[in-house]
Amino acid sequence: MVVAGIDIGSLSTETVVFDGDRGILGYSIILTGGSSRDASRLSLEQAIRYANIDKAQIKRIVSTGCAREIADFADQRITEITCIAKGVSYLFPESRTIIDIGGQDTKVIRIDGKGRVLEFDMNDKCAAGTGRFLEVMAKALNVELDKMGERSLHYKNELKISSICTVFAESEVISLVSEGQQVEDILHAIHNAIADRTLGLLERIGEVEPQVVMTGGVAKNIGVVKALEDKLGMPLTIYYEPQIVGALGAALFALDKL
Repeated sequence: MVVAGIDIGSLSTETVVFDGDRGILGYSIILTGGSSRDASRLSLEQAIRYANIDKAQIKRIVSTGCAREIADFADQRITEITCIAKGVSYLFPESRTIIDIGGQDTKVIRIDGKGRVLEFDMNDKCAAGTGRFLEVMAKALNVELDKMGERSLHYKNELKISSICTVFAESEVISLVSEGQQVEDILHAIHNAIADRTLGLLERIGEVEPQVVMTGGVAKNIGVVKALEDKLGMPLTIYYEPQIVGALGAALFALDKL
């Protein structure tokens, strides 16, 4: 039985095509752009091509993400928190704590042994500590976004970004540059600020239980991952493609329904 899950986010859209016997057949990750509806259809088409199947073989589609309602071709719509929990539980059955940092929000989730959500909290009112926050900081420092994490590992001095607000933090970064501080030191401070913000959310959902899994696009930034690991005092578990975990969870719900 072949199903699909589509995670339609504000910045990116992911689709996973899943087979009940063979697992993930294909997936796609694209920028959402100006039309969530177009992105959802294009992402599905790309994942189907990757899976090398006919669209008619897909028996059920579940959409998730902030724009899940826009996918009028989906058979069901489920919240991203529930789908992330489902996907993580499938990939890492021992996991009990999830950190998801995407383009526009940060989520922390506590789950039980069956992948059910026990507690969660999220920062969805501003871009503080999210992928968008990193984009703004990268532009202010004239650093490539995908090079930020690696460069931050070569820091020499501990600096501090006192504000996590994107606007104020950008001003702090510009001030540090004008003082002659090294870019690597500033990047390290930025990643620590994100980690501090995330830990504040984690404190609201109770004890952090291993295994801690990180999902979302920011999980690809080694600087943020290292800052979180240092502050948590434990390693983070990350799937090889952390952006598709929500879409995977949606596909698993589609399979359950069948």
